Amino acid sequence: METEVAGAAAAGMGGDFSLWSLFLRADPIVKTVMGILVLASVWSWAVIIDKSLTFGRIKSKSKKFEDQFWSGKPLDELYRKMRDREDHPMARVFGVGMEEWSRVKTTGGRTDALVIGARERIDKMLSVSVSRELEKVESSLGVLATVGSAAPFVGLLGTVWGIMNAFQAIALTKDTNLAVVAPGIAEALFATALGLLAAIPAVVGYNRYSSALNSFAVRLEGFANEFSAILSGQLDERTR
Repeated sequence: METEVAGAAAAGMGGDFSLWSLFLRADPIVKTVMGILVLASVWSWAVIIDKSLTFGRIKSKSKKFEDQFWSGKPLDELYRKMRDREDHPMARVFGVGMEEWSRVKTTGGRTDALVIGARERIDKMLSVSVSRELEKVESSLGVLATVGSAAPFVGLLGTVWGIMNAFQAIALTKDTNLAVVAPGIAEALFATALGLLAAIPAVVGYNRYSSALNSFAVRLEGFANEFSAILSGQLDERTR
């Protein structure tokens, strides 16, 4: 008999525990929390997909460029060939260095002071270019960090609010039957689950692409240093 009463109460309180029904039945504040978490999850997945494509493209194009750079072809010839196709960070850093090198070659005089000044300008231009390119690649990673750290707490807010509603239902009905509190608790746990579903991929994506960014930064800075050394050697040859 008690089972039949509990079943009837569950039906009256909303016995359908599908995800959509839990959302529709939830308190407006809990609905807002759920909506924020869904949007955060979609946003983080968009960033994850974008970064996956970006790092894949950068890795492939940088490998091809390095093969051409170290093939022994004259730098001027490679620059003419790459000038209109600077579509990845390493090529753009190369273009910045070659532009400065072109200005140095057209400058009159070959004193030691001019050579030292040209070498410092090239180093500075390459360093600034590397920082600018890494900043572009790093963009949007902060979204993953924010979602990964904040989403569980946003979900916890929905959980606390849902449990408060469950206790209010007990107070209003003066009934501690599980059928009375189950809908509110289910909504609360649903908010928690959404928070975790948003946070876990964001944290994994942030760690993965932060590591990829660090690896690429070492690679790009190494290229810039080697390129600067080559241009410095050519400057020394021109002063002889």
